Amino acid sequence: MTQPVHVGMAEMVVSRHPATLITLGLGSCIGLVIFDQISRTAGMVHIMLPDSRDVKNNPKPGKFADTAVPLLLDELQRLGANKSQLRAKMAGGAQMFSIPGKDSAIFSVGNRNVEATLKHLSAEGVKLVASDTGGSKGRSVEFSTETMKFIVKTLGSGIKEL
Repeated sequence: MTQPVHVGMAEMVVSRHPATLITLGLGSCIGLVIFDQISRTAGMVHIMLPDSRDVKNNPKPGKFADTAVPLLLDELQRLGANKSQLRAKMAGGAQMFSIPGKDSAIFSVGNRNVEATLKHLSAEGVKLVASDTGGSKGRSVEFSTETMKFIVKTLGSGIKEL
């Protein structure tokens, strides 16, 4: 068993087999893994926000769905992944806050993150094969290049294997 690699907020990690990638504390954030089962390469990103349009200098492209997805694909291909074989799994996008009587669109960052991530995966031609998104509880995820399983741990709800 390899030592797990932790992917922090707004960070991205790509790796060849053997690798276990983990990201913790997903609320409205998205934990996205893109992998190639044949070349046994995988990358994970911890996306915090849907788009970087209003950001002048973006030192952390993993922070935004619009910059994270293309960059993750580029890095995976650099490691030998075949774009036509890439598949994705994701979790997160919870609605963590709501204030009665207030416009919930302001607080629906999780839903906007899910939509933006799906949009950019589709635009790049990467098929989403599994997801666990929405709700109101935080999650942590783990992906292994050994099993290609995406383990989602949801606070108070147990563990799912995708």
